[in-house]
Amino acid sequence: MTRRIHVIGIGAGDPDYVTAQAVTALNDTRVFFAMDKGDTKDDLVALRRLICERFIREPGYRFHEMPDPPRAKDSEYRQAVADWHAERARLWADAITSELGPGDVGAFLAWGDPSLYDSTLRILDRVAEHVDIDYDVIPGITAIQALTARHRIPLNDVGEPVLITTGRQLRASGLAGSAVVMLDADCSFQGCPPDTRIWWGAYLGTADELLFSGTVGDVGAHIVTARAAARAEHGWIMDTYLLRGPE
Repeated sequence: MTRRIHVIGIGAGDPDYVTAQAVTALNDTRVFFAMDKGDTKDDLVALRRLICERFIREPGYRFHEMPDPPRAKDSEYRQAVADWHAERARLWADAITSELGPGDVGAFLAWGDPSLYDSTLRILDRVAEHVDIDYDVIPGITAIQALTARHRIPLNDVGEPVLITTGRQLRASGLAGSAVVMLDADCSFQGCPPDTRIWWGAYLGTADELLFSGTVGDVGAHIVTARAAARAEHGWIMDTYLLRGPE
């Protein structure tokens, strides 16, 4: 029988973001697979366990943690990501085969939403080439939704599009209109004109949440300082920001 996998979006940090559909899937799961990213990111797995403890009504489920393979730092970016995904797919295939019997149900809990800058779906497609699995996807509250809600702003200007991009792409292409920037370890907004508007947030929906808004000229340096301090304190950081040109 085919092993079944749920890919469950669990939101941006607040357990209250978990949807009723996600709760149903949580209660259908026997084994939760999680990546062990080391001591500095233990709280990422701890949050996943907390969500299960809060919403699963019956005991009997368990977690299976896998060591996250390192991603090469000295290779071309896309090749390094492809190699990393391939190694993850091998680990996941072995774990699913050994931890789930035919017909059993496992799950991966995706931070935010599985469709947005998350590798789970691409890796499971690779796993499915070698292991008999069927998977479904339960959407989650994204960091973008949490960011705009916490700042109480609409995502777009009236009748205007919004680009979702990365810090790497922002540095390469610059800003045109409005852009949500994710995966930016370098605070790439510093390359924007000082009157560019920014709404920034980190650890959204958690007790450690940080929020800044204003122009790059007014708050950019404060964001850089606060981000560095928070990353040093916690060992990791997830941040997202919205940029718009001057009014």
